[in-house]
Amino acid sequence: MNHASFTRRDVLKAGGALVVSFMMPGPVDTALGQTPTTIGSRPPLTPDELDSWVAVLPDGSVTAFFGKMDMGQGVDTAIGQIVADELDVAFDRVQVVMGDTAFTCNQGGASGSTGIQNGGVTLRYAAAEARRLLVERAAQRLAVPVEKLTVQDGVVSVIGDARRTASYGELIGGGHFHHKLDWNQKYGNPLLAKGQAAPKKPSDYTIVGKSIPQKIVTEKVYGTLRYVTDVKVDGMLHARIIRPPAAGCGPVAVDESSIAGIPGVRIVREKELVAVVAEHEWDAVRAATTLKVTWAPPRMPFPTMEKLYDHIREAKAIGRQVPIERGDAAAALKAASRVVEADYEWPFQSHASMGPACAVADVRADQATVWTGSQKPHYGRDGVAKLLGLPRERVRAIWVPGPGSYGRNDAGDAAMDAALLSRRVGQPVRVQYMRNDSTGWDPKGPAGVYRGRAGLDAQGNVVAYEFFGKGFTRQDVATNESDPKDTLAGQLTGFAPKPTLIFQVPAEAYDFPNKRCGWECIAPLLDRASPLRTGHLRDPLGPETHFASESFIDEVAHAAGADPVAFRLKYVRDPRHAAVIKAAAERARWSPRPSPNPRGGQGNLMVGRGFSYTERNGTIVAAVAEVEVDRRSGRVWAKKFTVAHDCGLIINPKGLELTIEGNVVMAVSRTLFEEVAFDHDQVLSVDWTSYPILEIQDAPEQIDIVLINRPEKAATGAGEPATRTVPAAIANAIFDATGVRIRRVPITPARVRAALARV
Repeated sequence: MNHASFTRRDVLKAGGALVVSFMMPGPVDTALGQTPTTIGSRPPLTPDELDSWVAVLPDGSVTAFFGKMDMGQGVDTAIGQIVADELDVAFDRVQVVMGDTAFTCNQGGASGSTGIQNGGVTLRYAAAEARRLLVERAAQRLAVPVEKLTVQDGVVSVIGDARRTASYGELIGGGHFHHKLDWNQKYGNPLLAKGQAAPKKPSDYTIVGKSIPQKIVTEKVYGTLRYVTDVKVDGMLHARIIRPPAAGCGPVAVDESSIAGIPGVRIVREKELVAVVAEHEWDAVRAATTLKVTWAPPRMPFPTMEKLYDHIREAKAIGRQVPIERGDAAAALKAASRVVEADYEWPFQSHASMGPACAVADVRADQATVWTGSQKPHYGRDGVAKLLGLPRERVRAIWVPGPGSYGRNDAGDAAMDAALLSRRVGQPVRVQYMRNDSTGWDPKGPAGVYRGRAGLDAQGNVVAYEFFGKGFTRQDVATNESDPKDTLAGQLTGFAPKPTLIFQVPAEAYDFPNKRCGWECIAPLLDRASPLRTGHLRDPLGPETHFASESFIDEVAHAAGADPVAFRLKYVRDPRHAAVIKAAAERARWSPRPSPNPRGGQGNLMVGRGFSYTERNGTIVAAVAEVEVDRRSGRVWAKKFTVAHDCGLIINPKGLELTIEGNVVMAVSRTLFEEVAFDHDQVLSVDWTSYPILEIQDAPEQIDIVLINRPEKAATGAGEPATRTVPAAIANAIFDATGVRIRRVPITPARVRAALARV
């Protein structure tokens, strides 16, 4: 499917949407290097230009240029609502362009629940400023003061004289504002650009706050949505990467004669990277499985799985922080009438995206285009530019929907592989990973161990609280692929990795008189190109840290003989946090009593409820889990969840509910099923059998959500916070049902049976 050369200006003139550019990819044209920074009278694509954010087409419809992308949560729908509300146009007249580096500024990629929290702010201010300028133009044209004008669906009219009008299309349609914005730069990304206009007050919203459905859902249901795997470019070759059978082993020799019977296959070897390229995909698949490669002897870099947590505990710390230190916890623990302590363990987990990563790259002598499913295409562009030695303005990255990621999965690796191979063979190259490549070699969520200690006085009051985590950094590879050193292709071709040491302490508002929380990081098991390299996985370190901390809070409440909810409320002083805790308990009809449930453990089917509460970057979440535990099989069914959620201003209530549901289901899967298996030199979890995830029969029967709307507060994100609340709620409910504490994830039937057998 070919497409003609076009520019951003052409899109505006035609009244179309950029969706054409990434839904119908074709050959890269020779004018690709003519980015919007050099087109005619259009201002450069920079964050301080209003034209970089908003455009009005000749028919009066609006295009918003969003520098992030959507992972299925409807962020683009919410952005459209924000822009429509500020401009006073109908929602269906707003098109949202996202994820193409030639058309959008870098807003930091999609991560950290910042799509609305950060990305929406600039679009709100830009739309408000565009409305101000358009109304001023209308005032000049209609010869009346601005305060005498009103706007409805993009038509400016004189108050009291509906015959005197000027539409947005008439005022600027197809043209440019040529107007500067003030903007602040943080981490190199335009997170906030402002004009003179003040955005509307929440009380004036007419579109924000409505549950507008996602347009893309219809395409998904009917199978018409084009994914990155559907991208086709003229002259495109298909590639497969040959991964070593053991981690850390480089190729010694490649026997080209082993694939002599497969026509048209080319072998690409660059330092320690080996790949095959063919005109037909099946030939590439056959060649990848047939090619004989002699690999260096295995280095045996990993401990056995049984000794993983011993390794973490015994390993030398290479980084340490104590971010929370109030009072003298050590002295208070010594003086306490009773000390409660417990250890918790969390495994490596895979992104295990539903489809293996795919990318297409077309590299020319002085320019390149990459089609990628990465959630951070702007950073993918930067990484490809560095890998190829090109100026980044000569590289265009186009986001195309992929199989999902929720963090730093292998989409960036695929894009880098495709770019490297395209440069070597001189043609466009499509890299498609196999299932075993994706699950076996994607970046992993880090494993860790956690210890909690709490001191109680004679009356059961907490006088000291101490919590420490220790494990692998969550940034063995960075949060994005802006540098080849953070990709397999880069590390295999000479870019030295440089991990960033980051771990986590609990995020909550417990006001204990003596409180100390810290962490330690240990070195990676393999320093380069490791299948166990760690990276961002949805809510990085959030589920594991709060599985431990909120399970431990429950253990302390049990030791104090207190109801879990009442215990939390006793120590949470922040009224907003307390309100969320109360909302979840009230909706779940929580009956105050200590755990375990005196009637929960009768018979073979045991029932219990568990509570958990957390905070993430300003969003507060509380959850009640209701579980059934089968005494004979050990199966845990997280049957129902009640979730109270406060993320400030709510843009799209239904979209928010669906996002929370996704958080819950994914977190249940990680709590009950997911664990990367490995031996001394390789990852053994390579498919859905060796890396099981939640299936439909294990999904909750009901997820009841309480949305707490605070329009006076800025939106603080919802893509991740509920994830961290779920694991401890399940574990605490299991204790309530059985009287048994399980402190290691995943909580498998075998572990449940073993725990029950010990009592």
